[in-house]
Amino acid sequence: MTDRSTQFWDRVAERYAARPIKDVAAYDAMLADAATRLSPTDRVLEIGCGTGGTAIRLAPHVAHYRATDGSAEMIRIAKAKPAPANLDFVVADAGQAFDGAPFDAICALLVLHLVPDMAATLRAIHQHLVPGGLLISKTYCFRDMNFVMRRLAIPALQLAGLIPRFAVLRAEQLRHAIAAAGFAIEDGRTFGTNRHAHYIVARKLAQ
Repeated sequence: MTDRSTQFWDRVAERYAARPIKDVAAYDAMLADAATRLSPTDRVLEIGCGTGGTAIRLAPHVAHYRATDGSAEMIRIAKAKPAPANLDFVVADAGQAFDGAPFDAICALLVLHLVPDMAATLRAIHQHLVPGGLLISKTYCFRDMNFVMRRLAIPALQLAGLIPRFAVLRAEQLRHAIAAAGFAIEDGRTFGTNRHAHYIVARKLAQ
């Protein structure tokens, strides 16, 4: 994340942590699917972990889970929560999160549209996975939203400082970027009523 983005997330961290999950059933279904793709011997990295809710839920399914975020305030809140002993929370942005590599799986949940260079981030993820390792991702594709949301509502909210700047992607652009980074997409779907949040599981191809 850029300094400006980090400042945004530091500023909203408390509000973010207090905000209830909008669709609990969809969130639970996504985590259940992710858990089935992990094994007890896996070493997992999560980039953009926020206040740690997903990490706390997934860590019991693996050997070690490293959860990172560029916002020190987000990590401070995450560290205050009860968590499994095999889970470490670390302040590190998406470009500096890979200490301890290679990993068996890397989770990038609601973060790829936020990084300054998605293609570079995907290449780094690929580089720091074991052969055959998994990318488990969920990404907003705002360009597929209707005109009012995409061209009016979102810019107004960004101008007011209520939401961060992000890449405005189509789902097909996201899938192409993941494939171009050297991954084979094994599953792609949405959960719940939000059809613009694309959950994609992809495997690192042999080089």
